[in-house]
Amino acid sequence: QVQLVESGGGLVQAGESLRLSCVASGISGSIRNMGWYRQAPGKQRELVAMIARAGGTNVADSLRGRFFITRDDAKNTVYLQMNNLKPEDTAVYFCNVYVKTSRDEMSNYWGQGTLVTVSS
Repeated sequence: QVQLVESGGGLVQAGESLRLSCVASGISGSIRNMGWYRQAPGKQRELVAMIARAGGTNVADSLRGRFFITRDDAKNTVYLQMNNLKPEDTAVYFCNVYVKTSRDEMSNYWGQGTLVTVSS
């Protein structure tokens, strides 16, 4: 059974940095895209950043230059480095992973979320 466990969230002041981690376990197949989404109170979930297996990345336009996504395939882990955090970055951050199974099917999985709170 696939599990995604996020960590690294917390309460920080504006201007500080955080690094989120998401470890995938129970994988039967190969991990393809890994990414992060966030959902602020009263708002829809939105893409933060995505990284392909080959290493190509896609970061939301408004976050480019402050947020960086990396992955370590040996550890089945994806990271989100968040710099110069702003109060508007306050949200629950969710890990998202696509897995290609041995049957050549693509499955999508979500973590439970980790809360990031940025105070002004």
